[in-house]
Amino acid sequence: MPMPNKIRLGLLQMAMRPKTSQNLEHACAMTEEAAAGGAEICCLPELFLTPYFAREPLEEPFDATDVSVRIPGEVTERLSRCAKDNRVVLVAGSVYERSGGKLFNTALVFDENGRILGKYRKTHIPHDESYYEQHYFAPGDTGFKVFRTKKAKIAVLICYDQWFPEAARCVALRGADIVFYPTAIANVKGIEQAEGKWQRAWEDVMRGHAISNNLIVAAVNRSGKEGKMRFWGGSFACDAFGRTIKRASSKEQVLLVDVDLDHSSMVREGWRFFPNRRPECYRDIVDKKDREG
Repeated sequence: MPMPNKIRLGLLQMAMRPKTSQNLEHACAMTEEAAAGGAEICCLPELFLTPYFAREPLEEPFDATDVSVRIPGEVTERLSRCAKDNRVVLVAGSVYERSGGKLFNTALVFDENGRILGKYRKTHIPHDESYYEQHYFAPGDTGFKVFRTKKAKIAVLICYDQWFPEAARCVALRGADIVFYPTAIANVKGIEQAEGKWQRAWEDVMRGHAISNNLIVAAVNRSGKEGKMRFWGGSFACDAFGRTIKRASSKEQVLLVDVDLDHSSMVREGWRFFPNRRPECYRDIVDKKDREG
């Protein structure tokens, strides 16, 4: 079991089944496996209830009946029971939420008693080949959230949010100890990675967020082949100085990772990035949406 100053994370790298009911029960089974291994906070991948459906552009409105859920509802009741039965904090990756006539990519956080601590809706929505999410999701309207649990203050940012340093900085300023990034990212057959290896950049950018914000980062990807997409897995956690503690293979697995909050505090106190910030010099970030546009 983890030492008192450590937290054991369970990163649940799933390969998706065809049906929502199958994925929901499999997610709960993986949570149970992680809890049996001592995990105290578990995290599922992005859109873990379904195969990734935003692979094709839409020419007419998408019928989301079979893949979207309401919050609260049957899915949240099952996830709540899962968290309570296993006595874990559960970051329920993300689900396709129906609300107020809109559809959101929404993460849920449950405490170890099964209580919903809150939700976060994905802020940054990609739109390029095989990732046509702007046809499927409305931009998130919750703002960035930090959830207080018994073990740590945690934040959830979703997939494409990974590429935006502003998001990580915002949750760090709100006091996050750990940032979870539920993810669905893959290599795509027929698309050349001319700019460089996507997986390498994906991991490196989050490692940078960990270092510059003195916090722990845990990314949870899906695995398996879906159409032309092969999800590379590679779920990992790194410490507050960017050291990768543990990384998953490309296969479905439960990755147990011990993280140390005392190490984060030591890094924060030693490097003093936050006391030495100059917010008055950063106005371009909010005054200019695109300086070259």
